[in-house]
Amino acid sequence: MKFIKKLYAARQRRAVPEPFSAMLEPLESIFIIGDIHGCADLLKQILRKRPDGTRLIFVGDLIDRGHQSAEVLSIVKKLCDQGAICLMGNHEKMMLDFLERPTEKGSRWLRHGGLQTLQSYNVRGINERSSDQELLAARDVLRRVLPDGMERWIRDLPLQWSSGNVHVVHAAADPKAPMGQQLAKVLLWGSRQIMACPRLDCQWVVHGHTIVEKANIINGCVAIDTGAYATNLLTGAYISFGKVTFIETGD
Repeated sequence: MKFIKKLYAARQRRAVPEPFSAMLEPLESIFIIGDIHGCADLLKQILRKRPDGTRLIFVGDLIDRGHQSAEVLSIVKKLCDQGAICLMGNHEKMMLDFLERPTEKGSRWLRHGGLQTLQSYNVRGINERSSDQELLAARDVLRRVLPDGMERWIRDLPLQWSSGNVHVVHAAADPKAPMGQQLAKVLLWGSRQIMACPRLDCQWVVHGHTIVEKANIINGCVAIDTGAYATNLLTGAYISFGKVTFIETGD
């Protein structure tokens, strides 16, 4: 019996994963900007701090909560036309759901910041308790006032982007699944339980979505959502070979 207990204890020790220690190996220098949430003024500030020669990446959640979503979408789309990359966030997904099924999905989006996005396009007279008819009317107005190509651009936003062993997602990536086999639900909405486990494949993940007081690195995961709409602090991660540098508005 004593031998069996020792054997079981040894197996438990071997089951504990090694601390994450993989070297950062992007194929190019990149600057990744966290959740903007309609804060165009902060976006302009952090773009002025962008290191020269870097690829520009946005983790999504450009819209909602803040009051300048229309301007943020316009700025980021123009940058993407010039080579930047923007991922889809769960708030962009909620906006698309509203455009497709306003009577079913409208209240949820409005409750989580969609009201501010509508107001940024001067679509008013609606709230989360509006009738189905009012939600349909608001959807139709939003579709009319969105700039040409904007809805299609949002629909085509990717869920992840990679360079070397650095992967950018909106919310999270399951450490037990290869990056090419991630579920859209996890990439968009995340999971605290999932993010608590270190990856074992030497891949780094940069994400937003979950607000942190300060950008941080835990188990190979780089968290950069510092709640810009509530804190006035927008954060970016400058990643080069072997190094992460956090850059904030106000620095």
